[in-house]
Amino acid sequence: MRRILMLATGGTIASKESGHGLSPAITSEEILGYVPAVGELCSVDAVQLMNLDSTNIGPSHWLEMAAAIRARYDQYDGFVLTHGTDTMAYTAAALSYLIQDSPKPIVITGSQKSICLHDTDARMNLYNSFLYACDRDSHDVSLVFDGKVILGTRARKERTKSFNAFSSVDYPEIAVIRDGRLIRYLAPTAYSYGAEPVFYDRLEDRVLLLTLIPGMGAEALRRLRDSYQAVILQSFGVGGLPGGSGGALAQAMGEWMEAGKTIVMMTQVPYEGSDMSVYQVGQQVKEKYQLMEAYNMTLEAAATKLMWALGQTSRPEEVRELFYRPVQHDVIC
Repeated sequence: MRRILMLATGGTIASKESGHGLSPAITSEEILGYVPAVGELCSVDAVQLMNLDSTNIGPSHWLEMAAAIRARYDQYDGFVLTHGTDTMAYTAAALSYLIQDSPKPIVITGSQKSICLHDTDARMNLYNSFLYACDRDSHDVSLVFDGKVILGTRARKERTKSFNAFSSVDYPEIAVIRDGRLIRYLAPTAYSYGAEPVFYDRLEDRVLLLTLIPGMGAEALRRLRDSYQAVILQSFGVGGLPGGSGGALAQAMGEWMEAGKTIVMMTQVPYEGSDMSVYQVGQQVKEKYQLMEAYNMTLEAAATKLMWALGQTSRPEEVRELFYRPVQHDVIC
C-alpha cells in the first residue's frame, strides 16, 4: 500500500463559522476523519503545517511547504496539500519552481465549502487528490479540483463560488477523475529509477504587479522603483505600452532598467498570451529596453517564477535565462 502524507495549511476546507466570518479551525486529523475511504486507497499520515486563510499565505509559507516536503520526501510515495482556493494557483506555481522534476506526486487541493458542511465539494476533492497521488504514473506538482487534474504552472481560479473554480490556461488538463476512475489525457513524464527532485530554498518577494488602465500615468511606476526588484506590467491585448517607446511609461521603465531592476511585460487577457512584436507600440518598446515577455504564462506562474529566478541570481542575463527555461510546460514562446 502506498504511503501518502497530507500537509494541511488551512483554507475553506478547514473552516468553521467564527461569528465574524469563516476562519480555518479544523485540524488535519479531523479533515481526514470526514473521508474514511481514503484509508482504503493508501496509508496516510497527516501534518498540520499551518491553519491560515489562503489570503494570508505568501512566499515565506511556500518555502515552509517546500522544506516540509523535502524533509519527508524519502519517507512517502506522494504528498497531498490542503489549501485555501484564493491563492491556491499561486502556491501550485510556486511549488512547481521550488520542487522541480519530482518523480513523486505533490497534489494541491481544497474546496469552495467547508468539509464539515453537508453540501460540500471538499470530500470529493480530497478523495480524488489521494486517488491521483496513489497512482504510480503521477509525478510533479499538480492541482486536483472538481475532477480535473491541472499542472501546477497552468492553474487559475476563475470562479469565486462555483465548484468548478479552476481552469487549465492555454494547456490541456493532465487528466480527469470520473466515478472513481483516473482518465489521463496526456502521457505522464517518464522518470528513471532512483531519480531525485531538485529543491530550491530561496525566493525574492520584492516583485510588483502593475496593471495598466487607459490614461494611466507613470508616477506610480517611478515612485515604487526603489521598493522592488522587479515589476510585471500587465498591458492590453497582445502587448503594447501607452505612448510607445517615447512615452512617460517607457521613460519610467528605462529608469528601472538603469537601476538594475527587472521588467516583465504580459497581457491582461486570460488566454492566448502576449506577442509584443505585432504592434509598433509593443515592438519598439521591447527592442529599445530588451524587456522580458511572459507570452502565454499565467500571472501566477510569471510572478512566482520571477520570484524564484531572482532568488537564485541578481545578474540580468541569468534571470532572463531562468525565466525562459521551461518548467512543467509553463511557457511557450
